[in-house]
Amino acid sequence: MPVEVTWWGHATCTVEDSGVRVLTDPLFVRRLAHLRRRRGAVPPPEAAVADAVLVSHLHSDHLHLPSLARLAPGTPLIVPEGATRSVPGLKRLPLPVTEVLPGDEVPVGDVVVRAVSALHDGRRLPVGPHRSPALGYVITGEARTYFAGDTGLFDSMADEVGPVDVALLPVGGWGPYLGHGHLDAHRAAEALVSLAPGAAVPVHYGTYWPIGMDGVRPHEFYAPGEEFLRKAARIAPKVAVHRLGHGERVRPEARR
Repeated sequence: MPVEVTWWGHATCTVEDSGVRVLTDPLFVRRLAHLRRRRGAVPPPEAAVADAVLVSHLHSDHLHLPSLARLAPGTPLIVPEGATRSVPGLKRLPLPVTEVLPGDEVPVGDVVVRAVSALHDGRRLPVGPHRSPALGYVITGEARTYFAGDTGLFDSMADEVGPVDVALLPVGGWGPYLGHGHLDAHRAAEALVSLAPGAAVPVHYGTYWPIGMDGVRPHEFYAPGEEFLRKAARIAPKVAVHRLGHGERVRPEARR
């Protein structure tokens, strides 16, 4: 598959396809509120180089204004509808913003970005009405890459996403006790069964953890990537899973 994926940690990835660099949910800090980066260096300046940036939802670890401020002026930013109303700071950034809903498509050079639904609380927490949806995105160029953002399993996931070659799936989070609006390693492996991509990359685990909770359920910080690899091999053996280290890149290939 002619696509290259770099995982910078948490939900921050660069997807390169057809000469276009798409960056997801940039988070370029060592500490965010009560969270501390426990693994991997803060992404280097090259991580902020992109032809477009996708924001999946308005939580501060996915829509982080200081990280967005590191982007070059004029970099297109694609966000859920209502984001500029809920996060006024977006209007102060020198970035053209496009708000989208599930089904909307945005061309970026030789690729097309399509927004799809996600099962997750899309509000700008800790305050604000539920006015912006959480989204995933499908990036279509020479390959079709699904970035799920934060989501739980939902019945129409495979139908909305459609055929994909690569799935970037969250397999954990920034703390213990994931709720139904997330995927853990097992639910992410179940998603592979319905999505049936050629390859998958686990993300959103093993990066940030609450300060002072280093000894609380530490396996939920370290284990999800390996656990996803094992469970996927058992229930979705045709999917090639590429477990990356922070800053590592791969050209995902399906099993032969």
